[in-house]
Amino acid sequence: MADRKEMPLVWLKGEIKTPPFSQKARLEAGYLLRLLQEGASLGLPPSRPMPVIGARCHELRINDTSGTFRIMYRVDADAILILEVVKKKTEQTPQSVIETCRRRLRDYDRAMES
Repeated sequence: MADRKEMPLVWLKGEIKTPPFSQKARLEAGYLLRLLQEGASLGLPPSRPMPVIGARCHELRINDTSGTFRIMYRVDADAILILEVVKKKTEQTPQSVIETCRRRLRDYDRAMES
């Protein structure tokens, strides 16, 4: 996709670092995020839609030696918004994580309207 401008990652919260991410998990997350920046549309198993958070929202699934992590993100026309990075501890995404992501998106969207 050399003719297309790469979209920036906008981190609203969180980061991929050690600990808790191993080097292998950081490389996998970096690779998947790079694909998103280049305009790829990812599906299962690495990415799952999260309409409960909002339109164009998804979660990246990163398996690591210390557990499974999720990177919540939204694909905008001009950027990939990283909403949250969490260690998966339950089958379902906790309501507190969903609400945090929604709040960050509301705050971001309001700031961009100004």
